[in-house]
Amino acid sequence: MGPTPDVLLVGCGDLGADIGLRLAARGHGVVAIRRRAELVPEPLQGLAVDLSREAPALPPLDLGLLVVALTARPRSEESYRATYVDGMGRALDALDRAAQVPRRAVLISSTGVYGDVPGDEILDEDTPPQPADGPARMLLEAERLFAERVPAGTVLRLSGLYGRGTARLVTQVREGNVTDPNRWTNRIHRDDAAAAAVHLLTRAEAPGRLYVGTDDEPALLGDVAAHLAAGLDVPAPPVADPALGHGKRLSNARLRATGWVPQHPTYREGYAD
Repeated sequence: MGPTPDVLLVGCGDLGADIGLRLAARGHGVVAIRRRAELVPEPLQGLAVDLSREAPALPPLDLGLLVVALTARPRSEESYRATYVDGMGRALDALDRAAQVPRRAVLISSTGVYGDVPGDEILDEDTPPQPADGPARMLLEAERLFAERVPAGTVLRLSGLYGRGTARLVTQVREGNVTDPNRWTNRIHRDDAAAAAVHLLTRAEAPGRLYVGTDDEPALLGDVAAHLAAGLDVPAPPVADPALGHGKRLSNARLRATGWVPQHPTYREGYAD
């Protein structure tokens, strides 16, 4: 038997597993909750629980760090409520019963809580959320619940994740299926997203309550698609016109100010592979 685990990972999909592995590499013992524990990578300790239906029976913990990185399917209000609100609540109830209070905690949320806003506005942590659908409303409710129940909690709102494996946009470019070149897009490479969560959990100075996790450059979809088309040697998509740009643009200035530096500051570096 090794030392008592000091990290609880609530949700262990691709991103959650990456966060857990990075913490394990730093010497932490990590318990990871996932519906199918056999899919949890070693050396993480898998705990098979369907949080949308049941409460976890936690092993002994000496909790220092808590990460909530859940994934809901399908994308519906009911599914997101069951996973992000009710499911997270069950995990937090289990920690309360075990008298475990984390020193640091991060909830992975989404910039989807901002909804649809004009492209001439740069959004940041001070921008009021305006969720446009049921899943986004449930994410915002999960953020509220997390802030209420986890005094040391930090919410990390991530923009569009990409990286590792064939990206959906790459497939669209290959197939000539880019239909809205003037839409502003925001993205963050999965490696940078995981590194941001670990950075907030482990930096010397206590983090704030909320950060936007995105790369350095909001970009028109047509510009990103043109860059990919050139690299793939396929026909170029429709040309983007900045004067017609629409959609939200995000700032990572607050996260950058903590000392986090993305390895993939723009889509150019991120899609290089």
